[in-house]
Amino acid sequence: YAQAAAWYRKAAEQGYDAAQFKLGVLYCHGQGVPQNYTQAAFWWRKAAEQGDAQAQFNLGLSCDKGRGVPQDYAQAAFWWRKAAEQGFAPAQHNLGVLYHYGQGVPRDYAEAYFWSDIAAAGKLDASLAEVAVKSRDESASHLTPADQYRVQQKVRKWFEAHQAKP
Repeated sequence: YAQAAAWYRKAAEQGYDAAQFKLGVLYCHGQGVPQNYTQAAFWWRKAAEQGDAQAQFNLGLSCDKGRGVPQDYAQAAFWWRKAAEQGFAPAQHNLGVLYHYGQGVPRDYAEAYFWSDIAAAGKLDASLAEVAVKSRDESASHLTPADQYRVQQKVRKWFEAHQAKP
């Protein structure tokens, strides 16, 4: 891991977002470098600012948990939205949870339902997919059938717009 960290650092310092993301992972787990959440968040931010969805997701986790950065649900929502809009299902799920509980964003069951529904249809491992479905259904229980229908139309449009991209 130490050798990998050295190479990732060289590439990361030259601005390569994939290397910045990987270097952040190594710092997060203390692989080849001392464990340092501040450094992990630093490198994830560099990659996130270049549009790397995984880095945006991980930086959102750092903000949500207060690891390496001050705990800030609004910042978690900001970074998760960026990753969610790129189709990153775990970020979509987490963003839905924030809307459901009103953490860092106004409580909005329709938005929670929207993001949870998209996440449930996305690439999640089986256990997280099950959680996403439960989150979606819990948010839906706070909506009228007419509101649920409107959100489902919005979800359909989202998928049409995102599947049309090459």
